Amino acid sequence: MNIHFDTLMNLSIKHIFGPASQTINHLTYHSKQVHDGSVFFSIKGENEDGHQYIKEAITRGAVAVFGTSIEELRLLSTQYSHCTFLAVDDVRKVMASFSKMYFDYTNEKIETIGVTGTNGKTTVAAYVRSLLTLLKLPTGSIGTTGIWSSKKKLVYKKSTPTTPESVDLHKIFYDLYTRGDEAAVMEVSSIAIDQQRVEDIYFDVAIHTNLSEEHLEYHKTFEHYKKCKMKLFQQAKHAVINIDDQDMGKDLSRLFEGPKVTYSLLNNAEATLQAKNITVKEGGSFFDLLYKGQSYKVAVPVYGDYNIANVLAAIGTALHFEYHIEDIISVLPQLESPEGRFQVVEGPNNQKVILDYAHTPVALTPVALTRLVEEVKKMEYNQLIVMIAGIGIRDFNKMPKMARVIEGKADEIIVTVDHPGHHDPNVIVDQVMTGFSNPSANNIHRAPTRTEGVLKSLSLGKPNDIILLTSGCINGAQLVKGNEIPHSDEEIIASYYASLSNIS
Repeated sequence: MNIHFDTLMNLSIKHIFGPASQTINHLTYHSKQVHDGSVFFSIKGENEDGHQYIKEAITRGAVAVFGTSIEELRLLSTQYSHCTFLAVDDVRKVMASFSKMYFDYTNEKIETIGVTGTNGKTTVAAYVRSLLTLLKLPTGSIGTTGIWSSKKKLVYKKSTPTTPESVDLHKIFYDLYTRGDEAAVMEVSSIAIDQQRVEDIYFDVAIHTNLSEEHLEYHKTFEHYKKCKMKLFQQAKHAVINIDDQDMGKDLSRLFEGPKVTYSLLNNAEATLQAKNITVKEGGSFFDLLYKGQSYKVAVPVYGDYNIANVLAAIGTALHFEYHIEDIISVLPQLESPEGRFQVVEGPNNQKVILDYAHTPVALTPVALTRLVEEVKKMEYNQLIVMIAGIGIRDFNKMPKMARVIEGKADEIIVTVDHPGHHDPNVIVDQVMTGFSNPSANNIHRAPTRTEGVLKSLSLGKPNDIILLTSGCINGAQLVKGNEIPHSDEEIIASYYASLSNIS
């Protein structure tokens, strides 16, 4: 694509050094990904400044560079006269707008849904993708479990764990659109909003799940964290809001001026959607759905009250796209859950292995691990075996909380490690163990790798037991000393049970 930079008035370019036009075939903010014909955005990260890598980017083939330092760009232009240097006030903001233009404004050609909240983003995104696709609106999804079209998981090297950088995001929109998808639902983290990764996107629907303290190592204050979450709804035409959330949910319900659907599990008469009389049976959950003065019987293959709330968020989204409630309810029995979110694997002798990413218990509130265990206990079982993991790339101070949450709530507890990074795994296990009042108890077991943890958990299982594997191995790898080591709980489980059948 040949681009005349002096015509891009919306980018607020302060100065252009070098050729006014270039033929562009690639966009990137990572110098190692530059090749011939690339535009390089020298963004500032938390630890490094992209300006340090401009010369490397040019050497690798960059023909245009965006930066903020006029003097530095002026000097570089005298050394690399073939390259265009563009000075702007905010490289991230410009990167978002330029990416949107480069990929032909694809986000405006499809329906876009943004999901924010402390917990539930991944599950809500999966339910929305599944529900809209079942309703014949082919929908892809973007988030923690990867990039999915309406038909399958796509192979992408993700730039961030949750919300991609704007360059990658608009490329994904473009790829989904060319594959025939007509909508995209994405997780939108507070950090992504603050870093302008979704800048210049006007969402058709924004969804709020809940709010509790998280990412304060980045935001510094809860107020800034909440402010970033609220900003998403300034970029949305319609809203779906959990009004059981006493803080942000109540505020959004009052402040959002566009069309909105609210939902509740607490018999809140103000809610558009209410779920009542929830029961759990083999194969899923059943409840009464109240909507516009009518009650509807609903069956859905999910477990846990909090997942019923997530289902209501998906229903609210479908209502914004003008689907009839009867049509929505008719396809809910086929709803698909995301990888690693209350994912049930059936084992021999009526054993059940449940995979769930829940490593962020918040003190004094029934979320994450606490909430998960409460829901598992509603199922029928003999013994409950739970594996928890310290995460080496996260805050060490949070690790003991998991031990405090799970102590006394499981028959057997396995303490292991996810993503040790550059830390000694045994040090991570030690840190988790400090949360137990009696770490030497016979039912508490150590495992320095996730593989060993899964195998130990399975080995403790007997007929009719539930084995709950928590934490974050849902991206196909463990991060060890800067390397991504392939890992799959599902493969370990399948291999273990296959070995048992061979023995018998």
